[in-house]
This record gives sequence, structure tokens and C-alpha cells, in this order.
Amino acid sequence: MPVLRAARALDLADWCIGAGALRNLVWDALHGHTIPSCLPDLDLVYFDAADLSTARDAALQASLAASHPDIPWEVTNQAAVHLWFADHFGYQVPPLLSLEEAVASWPEYATAVGVALNADDSLRVIAPHGLGDLFEMVVRRNPARVSVETYRQRLAQKRYAERWPRVTVVGE
Repeated sequence: MPVLRAARALDLADWCIGAGALRNLVWDALHGHTIPSCLPDLDLVYFDAADLSTARDAALQASLAASHPDIPWEVTNQAAVHLWFADHFGYQVPPLLSLEEAVASWPEYATAVGVALNADDSLRVIAPHGLGDLFEMVVRRNPARVSVETYRQRLAQKRYAERWPRVTVVGE
């Protein structure tokens, strides 16, 4: 909740925290882990087509790091992904049209989930592919943007079964 409150305090129009942060939290709980899994970053994503500057992402990230320096924040405007995606991943992608479309394109269905904290402290869940894979602990490639080769690299890098032995990996 402190992370969600910090993100909400940025007063972004359309945002969520998602991907590995949620997956780790859920899978740790389902496995009974009392020590949270290490996160290389905590993804705060937002959608603002009016300001595609990387400077804004950096300023938001700096603000969060100042208030919560123990969190490895990564802030990304999903409306700007098409501007840097090819340099990072080697192929072009079209501009995304919404936060929901962005979340729907994340690498695995179990990580294609985001959560935002509304003004009344209720949660907004963005799960374009549903929550089944997340709660059933299934790792399945999302073909929207991830090639089989990239998926295999992610499986090797993430080593899901080492931390969460009850995970089922589909389509290695």
C-alpha cells in the first residue's frame, strides 16, 4: 500500500504498478514465502500521449526515489514505448493507444497485470488477459510482443521454478 500511495501522489491521469512486482507478491504469498522475492525494479507505468519526453519519466522516478529510496523504481510512459523499443529490443512496434493496451502487451500473461489505487483507496485492476495465469502460477508467453526466442531467454533469466517450484511453464 505505501508503494501504491506514493504512485497515486504523483497525480497521474492513468497509471498502474504491475508486471514482476505483482507476480512476485502473489507467487510468494501462494508459496508461503515470508521473505519477499528480490525485484530488480518496480514498474510504475502511466499513459500520457501529450508528453512523451524521457525527462518526465526521469523526474517522476526521481520524485519517487526521494520519498521511497529503498524501492527500485522504474517509471515509463507507455505512450512513448514505440520511440525507444527498437533500440532496446531490436524491432519496431506501433504506438500504444492506452494503458490497457500496453499492459496487454507485456511478456507473459501472468505479468500482464497492473494495479492502481483510486482516490477512495479501492483498487483498480488492469488484467486484459484475466487473472488466471497469475493465480494459477502459470508462465505462458504473450505473443503480442514477445518472440519464442525472447520468451526462452526470459525463462532462462528469470528461473521461475527455482523460487516458485509450483509454477507451471507453458511452451518452453
